[in-house]
Amino acid sequence: MQFIMTRRFIPLLLSLLFLHSTASQAQAGPAHSSGVILLYHHVAEDTPRSTSVTPEEFAQHLDYIAENYTVVPLKQLVEAAKGKGSVPDNALAITFDDGYENILTNGHPLLRKHNFPYTIFINPEVINKQGNQLSWKQVKQMQKQGVTFANHTLDHLHLLEKQAGENEQAWLKRVWQNITSAEKIIQQQTGESLKYLAYPFGEYNLTLAKHLEKQGYTGFGQHSGAFGSFTDMTAIPRFPAAGPYAKLSTLKTKMASLSMPVVNASLADPQIASRQLDDTVNITLDETAAKDVRLSQLACYYQGGTLDVTTTASEFSFTLDAKLPLGRSRVNCTAPSESAGGRFYWYSMPFFVANEKGHYPD
Repeated sequence: MQFIMTRRFIPLLLSLLFLHSTASQAQAGPAHSSGVILLYHHVAEDTPRSTSVTPEEFAQHLDYIAENYTVVPLKQLVEAAKGKGSVPDNALAITFDDGYENILTNGHPLLRKHNFPYTIFINPEVINKQGNQLSWKQVKQMQKQGVTFANHTLDHLHLLEKQAGENEQAWLKRVWQNITSAEKIIQQQTGESLKYLAYPFGEYNLTLAKHLEKQGYTGFGQHSGAFGSFTDMTAIPRFPAAGPYAKLSTLKTKMASLSMPVVNASLADPQIASRQLDDTVNITLDETAAKDVRLSQLACYYQGGTLDVTTTASEFSFTLDAKLPLGRSRVNCTAPSESAGGRFYWYSMPFFVANEKGHYPD
């Protein structure tokens, strides 16, 4: 029997419930494993607020995490999701993008205090060349202290932008050469090649994701959500934890979230040619895992508003009537867990729209 609901006011109640997730709730999850990855950039007071946490905020985050979560190396979480090993139900991984020196000066001592492993995605071409970036000497020093380094492309390019006269094949060849060149330098400097790629600006498309998979790479985005065995390994979500997302009261709920067991999405490519989605987006869940997802209380959000959704026992759909903005946006969908009181399943679908010249804003 199909269950259909229109929810333009229910999400207010859900949002209030959402804020009551606690550490004890994070300890009692459903049968299938799920973990969360946090994303940071700067740890500083004098850097762009949108990508920064202050040292005080970061210390608060880490103190809370230390009391309530098990911080594991990113590789351990990825391998567990692939069925190779396991992690605690309250597993959490910490990542940084861009390799700023303030990670070392302001963030690293706080992380060392708790003995937390973490990963920094770096752009090798700017290491040693920009004053606000880590040096290779610092990279190697941090690596000896347990920090892992991975690929963020050579120079933080917009991966989806084509050069003048460039076709799809030439574009893919150029960006892939950039990615593999960065991986080679990281391996030369650190002795390790994880084949992990964090997409700059979180931007990717289906063609690039498929090529990553074919070449044995794992991809990380900047859209939100928990991470588990059903996650697309070429588009792993991470919760941004800086700027407007640094508030611990809301971050607590995200840390306790569960990975929506999605097995298919009717819109597979996040690179959108026009600024309008013409069709309803249909999401299919694993039938067994979906039994723990209370789809009757599913809510989907976009740009501060709520969307009309339709649900069945293991599917949901939404229609996005709003005009997509240039650049990056996303729909977030959440639903309570049946077995883990106060915890929510979380799914995020990103969209990337270029301007009339094919460029994406920073």
